Amino acid sequence: MPKWKIYTPEGVQDILFEDCFLKRELENKLRSLFRSSGFYEIETPTLEFYDTFVADGDLTPQETMFKFFDPQGRILVLRPDATIPVARIAATKLKDMEYPLKVSYIGNTFRYNELGGGRQKEFTQAGIEILGVNTAEADAEVIATAAASMKAVGIKNFQIDIGQVDFFKGIMEQTGLSAEDTEQMRVLIDKKDFIGIEELVEKYNISTDLKNLILDLPRLFGPVDIIDSVEKRTDNARSIAALQNLRKVLQILDDYELSEYISIDLGMVQSLNYYTGIVFRGFTYGVGFPVISGGRYDNLVEKFGKKCSATGFSMGVNLLMIALEKQKIEVIKPCVQTLVCYDKDSRKIAFKLCEELRNQGINVEMDVSGKTIEEIKIYAKNRKIGGIMFVRNGGDIELHDVNTDEVAVTSIEELENK
Repeated sequence: MPKWKIYTPEGVQDILFEDCFLKRELENKLRSLFRSSGFYEIETPTLEFYDTFVADGDLTPQETMFKFFDPQGRILVLRPDATIPVARIAATKLKDMEYPLKVSYIGNTFRYNELGGGRQKEFTQAGIEILGVNTAEADAEVIATAAASMKAVGIKNFQIDIGQVDFFKGIMEQTGLSAEDTEQMRVLIDKKDFIGIEELVEKYNISTDLKNLILDLPRLFGPVDIIDSVEKRTDNARSIAALQNLRKVLQILDDYELSEYISIDLGMVQSLNYYTGIVFRGFTYGVGFPVISGGRYDNLVEKFGKKCSATGFSMGVNLLMIALEKQKIEVIKPCVQTLVCYDKDSRKIAFKLCEELRNQGINVEMDVSGKTIEEIKIYAKNRKIGGIMFVRNGGDIELHDVNTDEVAVTSIEELENK
């Protein structure tokens, strides 16, 4: 036997009965929520050209992508992100649609370095995008839908941290840091590396007040009133406008009655060549990573040929499953309510019985093993099937209660009339 024949590669997994059932249930709940909120679902290819994800700059680090070649020698990748293909479609196939355009998706994505703490190299993302409008209302709706998604899958204890990357960009413009050092500062602040931040700041001739503000950036998280205190510490027009935008979004979220789930993090400075305004992450207990990530990305669609504002979020379905397990939240499990078996001369009646029961929404398994009724009882008990219907010659139906061993007799006519 070849060495790896019975194994799966590192970072991918088989998802078995109960977990697969739960995963589909979560996807269905999210899909239903997105539909009910006016979002139209699309599906993008698992295979994309490498160029899509490095359009006009490195949108996605190449070392994170699974890459290979087609017969013409062109580089292909397994889709590492769901938002970038949406941007491609918005700029091409949907370029003449009326705005706002509301899009949703649920699909698998692949990243080479996503491993550890419950993360996999293959994972399912669900999310929404609002294209064609740049308003606080659109940003707030995206965040509100993210919160509704958490509730829809059964997670009640969660927090959404919101930042504004333009606040950081304004501060960096004021410092005179080079583009390279600005990116380095972004990484240090995002990691909350206080020592590294201080060392980098000391290289530049920056006023004491501005230097102290930069040093405090990783600590600027907490309740919404933090905006008022920070606003007094800068006179940079871009940063002040960013704070005003953030305040407006928060006011709208308050009308959504979501304030209890919201926190501010002005040290959240995700990729500056991707996000352009509001950014946010969603956290819940039992998972060491954000289960939700999103924000405004007004320059992304333009990289594919059409100027178009956009905002959205994605959430990791696999991480939601981990959170539900860690929080011991009761979830629906797959079950067969009835097992039907029959004598050889009653097969046609048994098939009709199964059809009738399934039409009533009952999960029914047909016995195909040819076991005796006693063997079938053992099988049903082990599979946690509640009852057995044994169709006897002549059409009588024995109802066997697996748990009590009680037996009752009825007919298909009586069952149809109930």
